[in-house]
Amino acid sequence: MTGWREFTEQAPELAAAARARLESAQHHVLATLRADGSPRVSGSEVGWYRDELVLGSMPGARKARDLQRDGRFAIHANPGDGTMTEPDVKISGLATEVTGDDQAAWVAEAGPPQSDAHLFRCALTEVVTTTVADDQTHLVITSWTPDQGVRVFKRA
Repeated sequence: MTGWREFTEQAPELAAAARARLESAQHHVLATLRADGSPRVSGSEVGWYRDELVLGSMPGARKARDLQRDGRFAIHANPGDGTMTEPDVKISGLATEVTGDDQAAWVAEAGPPQSDAHLFRCALTEVVTTTVADDQTHLVITSWTPDQGVRVFKRA
């Protein structure tokens, strides 16, 4: 799997668009897997730590427990006001908890509300943006995966 830094090197324009969209709102939707395999969606914030996409969580939160058990996740960026003037962004991957000295360094730098907050580093398996074409006649879907790189699809 690929970290944000490598994704940025492989697909700089897509990475810039995705990051700008994620940074334009504080809250996004995080999907994780419950112990029984059913989906759970939670409000979540994302950030960057040492050039990697990260998720933070309050200590013992259900989404943190989900990620500790099964790191698969999906993030849907806050869709904004519904005008689609900015791209819709979805990211999938595998989250790995950061612990020990690395977690302590993050706490010292980021200053989360609680020093025992969870921190998860996100390895990426897919990044997708969806926009409306300039002529408003179709959607433009840009998809990146580590294996296939960037692909662009048009859907009427």
